[in-house]
Amino acid sequence: MVNKFWLEAKNINCFKDGFRVIKDLNLKIAYSENVILIGPNGSGKSSLIEVINRNIYPVITNESTLKIFDKELINLWELRKRISTVNNDIKNRINPNLQVFDLILSGLYGRYCYISNKSERDLYEVENIMRNMKISKLSRKNFSYLSDGEKQISLIARALINKPNILILDEPIANLDYKSQFFVIDKINELSKLNTKILCVTHNISMITSIYDRVIMLKNGEIIADGPQNKVINNKNLNRLYEIDIEVIKKNGFWNINRLTKGQL
Repeated sequence: MVNKFWLEAKNINCFKDGFRVIKDLNLKIAYSENVILIGPNGSGKSSLIEVINRNIYPVITNESTLKIFDKELINLWELRKRISTVNNDIKNRINPNLQVFDLILSGLYGRYCYISNKSERDLYEVENIMRNMKISKLSRKNFSYLSDGEKQISLIARALINKPNILILDEPIANLDYKSQFFVIDKINELSKLNTKILCVTHNISMITSIYDRVIMLKNGEIIADGPQNKVINNKNLNRLYEIDIEVIKKNGFWNINRLTKGQL
């Protein structure tokens, strides 16, 4: 029988710099679902991405198991082909004069630079992904000339060029103005038509749109709520997650937060 889960974690604990950043994690994520992982800064969201990408390793015990694509030991090259991650650090690696077309094409080679020996197949793949994401007009723009929202979408297109099974988006609207936030959110929503499934990691509730089958709340390295968004997104869970007095309202398909009392650190 084919395993329906690409991620299976049982009783997983992880440490970074002497601190336990993942605590007794039990989590399964199916190939069929788009998932959004939400939590405040320092909740362990980025650490979980590092566990998935094999940048940090869990403590091994007889009671713990971590399987990715049904394998406890997985070749890192296979992992990189099947999971693409977009985070905000990537922007610092890119030559500002690199054109968007060449940036996306570089994803086929696992690099962030101009590729001189392009094949006809390479060109087709880039044109196809840009057409599907409706960003063909950006093709010949230098990366430095793009808006912050356009930069983020160009990096997502680059991540998708190899047709990964899973796309991990790490805080995709962090540090963006409202116009860029809405642009990126709308483009990510359009990705739901592709075969790649999304694991979005954020602290911003406005990222939670209808494409996500499941919401997971993470606090202090532990899952405190997990399920369909209409069951998980409520005042009680969000007050516990962020430790502030708020109410949540869904309007026009988007979740919004209203503050009820002054916050305290």
